[in-house]
Parts: sequence; structure tokens; C-alpha cells
Amino acid sequence: MSMTKPTVAPFGAWRSPITPAMVSSAGVALSAVQADGVDLYWIEGRPLEGGRNVVVRRGPGGTPADVTPEGMNARTTVHEYGGGAFTVHRGTVYFSNFADQRLYRQDPGSDPVPVTPEPDLPTGLRYADGCVTPDGRRLYCVRETHFEDREPANEIVVLSTDGSEPPCAVASGHDFCSSPRVSADGRRLAWLTWDHPRMPWDGAELWTADIARDAGGSLTNVRLAAGGESESIFQPEWGPDCGLYFVSDRTGWWNLYRFDGGGEVRPLASMEAEFGLPAWAFGLRTYGFLGDGRIAVSWSGSGIGHIGVLDAGTGGQPTPAETPHTSFGRGTIGELAVLAGGAGGRVATVAASPTDGPAVVTVDVDTGAVDVIRRAGDADVPPGCLSPPRAVSFPTGGGHEAHAFFYPPANAGYRGPEDARPPLIVISHGGPTGQSGGALALAIQFWTSRGFAVVDVNYRGSSGYGRAYRELLKGAWGVADTEDCINAARWLAGQGEVDGDRLVIRGGSAGGYTTLCALAFHDVFAAGASYYGVADPAALAEDTHKFESRYLDGLIGPYPDEKALYEARSPIHHTDGLSCPVILLQGLEDRVVPPAQAERMADALRERGVPFAYLAFEGEQHGFRRAENVQRALEAELYFYSRVFGFELADPVEPIEIENL
Repeated sequence: MSMTKPTVAPFGAWRSPITPAMVSSAGVALSAVQADGVDLYWIEGRPLEGGRNVVVRRGPGGTPADVTPEGMNARTTVHEYGGGAFTVHRGTVYFSNFADQRLYRQDPGSDPVPVTPEPDLPTGLRYADGCVTPDGRRLYCVRETHFEDREPANEIVVLSTDGSEPPCAVASGHDFCSSPRVSADGRRLAWLTWDHPRMPWDGAELWTADIARDAGGSLTNVRLAAGGESESIFQPEWGPDCGLYFVSDRTGWWNLYRFDGGGEVRPLASMEAEFGLPAWAFGLRTYGFLGDGRIAVSWSGSGIGHIGVLDAGTGGQPTPAETPHTSFGRGTIGELAVLAGGAGGRVATVAASPTDGPAVVTVDVDTGAVDVIRRAGDADVPPGCLSPPRAVSFPTGGGHEAHAFFYPPANAGYRGPEDARPPLIVISHGGPTGQSGGALALAIQFWTSRGFAVVDVNYRGSSGYGRAYRELLKGAWGVADTEDCINAARWLAGQGEVDGDRLVIRGGSAGGYTTLCALAFHDVFAAGASYYGVADPAALAEDTHKFESRYLDGLIGPYPDEKALYEARSPIHHTDGLSCPVILLQGLEDRVVPPAQAERMADALRERGVPFAYLAFEGEQHGFRRAENVQRALEAELYFYSRVFGFELADPVEPIEIENL
């Protein structure tokens, strides 16, 4: 049997089966997995439908079917990032519709009908994170009320599920709230609150109250159960025994606890591992209750996700299920729902591994048996064209150690010249309180299959490594994260893995800020790509949405008291340090990082004569959702690098204008 020898070609110029169209349209975004008895529900974000979010249902042994009708989009914009856009109770789905942000009720076989009033201000009343009472008569949820002249108000409201009684506020007075959860007997409510300038991962309070027996669902006997300014609480849930469970980082790690109602809080799983994650979105779940009294749990450690089962009575270490997956939600965890019926413990999640993309699956937490329900995409990548990641740790500033996933080039049909090393793309994730996992992402394999090496950095401040690591970015945003990305590149170059003269850095949102800081304040990278990145944190502090309006107080300092520090950390004020080519990509309807930031950076690069490209996308918000825009952005970035590094593309793409090149 003959073997075809790989073609020798410059790194970056390899022909790849992973096309921009495949990356942009072959997959849907899978999230918000929920169980309603034996029925399974989830949301699909579909790039080929303009990014529309559709609630999908799958009954036992059946095939998935759309619940959300055409013309409707199950997406809320509470906190702008949304999440918790739907809930289901006995087959009836309640969801927020993106166009008007009203809450709709959809009974089986019927069209959706609104159950909340039309606001005076367009999309001025927004709803998220709903929970229906056991009798199905009421729904508690978060309401965000917008005004023309002041910041929005957030509160817990209750409404009748048939729309006969409008929403009525039952818990208010805090800047933010989330996670209203009704006990199994319908008598008690739990929820979370936090206030400026804290983010929920800095500190939150867990409240409980009795639900009054009157028809209105008002609350009495409100009391604080746990939490505070320096304790982050995540996912409160009432157990089948009406005991209150929650995740807390009081020990420095997000672990699981039970509150007995008498003031005693009992740890159930004391580990140097994370059972929680930053609540950027509503509705994230990492545990649920099995019918036999045990708890199904997911957790992460060293950037790797796990799923298993925990004894609710004795606690201790959870028993992991042996599955091939390393991710069970956003980053590594955050999607878990318990299905009723059957023997043992069957849960649903969105699972992925280094060689398999995201899929809605059911997992038997006792045996590890996995049943794939819906794959995010059906892209067929030939063997030898996938690059499995390698978890690495490397020394960085202040005597600390930072973490990353390294992907070497991989394409069975090609190899680079003997005397060459591949260019490196350093990815700086968003957040910055976020995490990169090692699950298969075609957006990374797109580069490695063309001959680029990629390192996805979990810089100081990332989640998944405990509170102490998360807080290393306090007061150091733009410094510690940038330093870690630089040190990741230098360390890999020193190991002989990559070409130290052809280093690229790219990132989106907060990762775009890290990218621009690395280019403006350091002379390490040969090119950079900023997707809707922050160019001026002072402008962000003055003009962004409520959820993040005080986020930078902790990352940099209070504004405007620390205005000089903000200017010192702003790439837009230090464009004299920019000398390498930059590509900027921006959505024109972005409320999180407004387009003015990218436009100001483009103007500064134009004036300085630095090579750059600027692509603006109509209709896109914070993060690109339309398939045609995702594809165009990827093609543009690839073309940009080919011009910067002087290699011919194996498959030509539509050129972009690069000024000053």
C-alpha cells in the first residue's frame, strides 16, 4: 500500500478542508438545555437564519422538532448578554421574543401569545430567568425596565401565566438580581442580588422568602441566607426535600453547599475545583437532583470539565462518569438538566471534546453511556486535519504561572519547510472574567489546518482556576493579561515550537482590548486582529450598558477618580506605540463596545500611517451571529495575514482594503 508524501509548503499557505463557510454555517450554537419530565428542550442559535434562536423539543425516542415558530426569536437582552430566555412547565413554553422583549406563552400545538404588556419605550421591559410555580399559575422572573434618562431598574416580578395579571415587583432595591427559584412545595422563593460596583463573581447575596397564600404571590419573611461583598453565590436550587442548595466560593473555590433553613450551611463537595462559573448569562446550571436522592454535578479543574454524581447525604468527592468529553457547557461547564424516568441517573448537557464538537447529549452518570441527540454541526473533517490541544503552563510576571491550550499545526497533506517554524496566533479570550476550554472549535482548526500554531491563553483573571487566580487581574487589566499573552508566545518560541518573528495576537471584546494593549505598549507581535475590542476603557466606563458599567472599577479603578490611570491603559491614547499591521472588525449595533471605539482606532492608525483594515458589519451586535458575516470576517483576517507575512493563499478569497500597506 502506497502512502502519499505530504506536500512541503510554507506555513499558512496550506490548503485546508475547513473552509470559512464551514466554520460560519456548518454549526448552530447549542445552549439552555432544560428537562420537562421526560422531554428535553434546548435553544439553537442558527447562523443561516440570521442568528435566530429557536427553542427545540425532543420527546423520548423521538426526533427534535422546533417549538419557536418562524418570525420569532427566543432571545432576551437583559444585561445585554441575555440567557434564561425560556422556561417550560408541563409542555407549555414561556419565552422572551427578541424583537419586542415581551414574554410569550406557547401551549403545545398553539401559537405564542404575549403575557406581559407592551412597553411605552420600545423593548423597554425585558424579562429573563423565569421559574413557574408547581401549580402552573404564576411565574417569577427577572424584569429589567429601561428609561430614557437613567440606568435600567432590575427586580424580581411575579405574573400570572395566562397573562390575566400583569407583572408585579416582589423583590427590588438592589442594582441586580437573578435566579428566582420556587421550592417544590410552592411555598418559598430564593433569589440572588448584587450591587454596583460588584459583578456577580465578586460577591452576591442569597435571599429566601415565604410566598404569601394570597392570589398575588407576594413575599413575606424575607431573609439573607448566605453571601456578601466577597462571597460569590451561584445557582441556588431547592431540592426535592425543599432544602436550599447553592454554589459558593467562600473557600476560594466554587463548591456546592446546602442551607438547612436554621442558619447552618453544610459543604457537600470540598475540592480545589469549580462547580460554578462567571454568571455572564442567566440560566447556567452545573447540578441537578436525581430521582433517587443523589445529585448530578459537573465541575472543572485545570481547564477540563467533568460530570458525575454526588451523594446528597454525605457529600464528599463526586464520582466521575467515564465519558470522552472534556466540556459540558460554556467553556467547561454550565449546561446540565436532569431527565425524569428510567433507572439510575440520566442527565442532558451540551458536551464536547478535543475531537468532537458540541452536541446535545444525554449521559448516564453511573455508566458514562452517552446518547447523542443533536450535533452542533455535521462538518466532515478528514483524519489528520485536526490538532488536539495540549494543556500548558508557563512562567509569567510576579512569579506567577499562567495557563493555556496549545495547538500545533496539523494537516496530513502538508508539512512546513525543514528550516522553518510556524507562525503563532495567540488568542486572548473575552470577559476578561472568562475561560477558554480545550474542546473542538473549528474556528481554531481553521488556522491550524493551514499551518498556523495557536495558543489559547487562560491569562491571570480567567475563571476555572479558583478565586485567587481570578483576582490576579484586579487593578491589573491591560497589564497582567497582556503580559501573560506575551509570555505564552515567548515561551513557545523558546521551546522551538513557533517562529518568534511571526507572532500574531487576536481577541474579541475584552480580548480585543488585550490585543490592542499588546500592540500599543509592546513590540513583540508582527500583527493583530481586534474583534469589537475595547480601545479606550475610559470611554467604555462612560458609555456602556448597566451590567458592566462599574466592572472596570475592580479591573482598573474607580472612574473618573482614576482617569489618569485609564488614559495610561488606553491604546487609543498611545497609538505612537503602534507599528505593526492591525485588522479591526466591528458590529455597528454593538451596545457593549460601541462602534465609536473601533472607528477612533481606525482614524488613529490612518493618521500614523500604520497598515490596517477596518470592517464594519450592519445588523451585528456584540459578537457576530450571521453566517455571512462570520465567514467574511474569517476570510478577511486570513487575507490580511497572507499580505502581512507574504504567502500565497491556497484558496483565494475576496480581497479587503488594507490602508497604508
